[in-house]
Amino acid sequence: MAPRKKAEEKATGNEASDLVLHYLHKQNRPYSAIDVSANLHNRVTKAAAAKILKDLHEAKKIEGRAAGKQIVYHALQDTSAALTPAQLSAMQTQTTTLQTSTTHLLATAKSLRTTLASLTSSLSTADLLSGVAALTEEKTAIEKRHQGLRKGEVKMLGKGEREKLEGEWKRMRSAAGRRERIVREMWGVIEDSLGEREEREELREKFDLDG
Repeated sequence: MAPRKKAEEKATGNEASDLVLHYLHKQNRPYSAIDVSANLHNRVTKAAAAKILKDLHEAKKIEGRAAGKQIVYHALQDTSAALTPAQLSAMQTQTTTLQTSTTHLLATAKSLRTTLASLTSSLSTADLLSGVAALTEEKTAIEKRHQGLRKGEVKMLGKGEREKLEGEWKRMRSAAGRRERIVREMWGVIEDSLGEREEREELREKFDLDG
């Protein structure tokens, strides 16, 4: 035969009162005397719970209100946690500022995406490097021709060679112009989000924008 469970010892006097008050503070919701007694596993009887709750309410240690045919009680609410009108106004101002900042950042992100799309649609880095290499070779050849001219070793360029050089020059000048325009646009977007003038000047120098 299974042993009987030991009966829960009843709380009385101040112990019962403290137990009920602690329970209401912990749960922070309204309860009737019946609920309190049941939730405390009858450590406080229904009759004792009803009297304790009534006494605590009269002592203004808890709040109580009618709910149908019974009275429910709950812990006092901390009014100091409520915000003052000045605090509410400050929070509203901060919220507005954050919303404005968010809108600006979204617009900046959109502009950067547009600029990035423009970058990817222009000449790639590999194309530019290839063009630079070609121009370097042409520069070397031109310098040699110039030296030859100075020495009297004149060698006229053929029409096809001259047209080829002019075409390459125009292509690279056009690419450089597009790159310069994109750099200006990107810097305009970045500059708007920077704060101090010194910081902007440092970045311009770092990226050699004035070179």
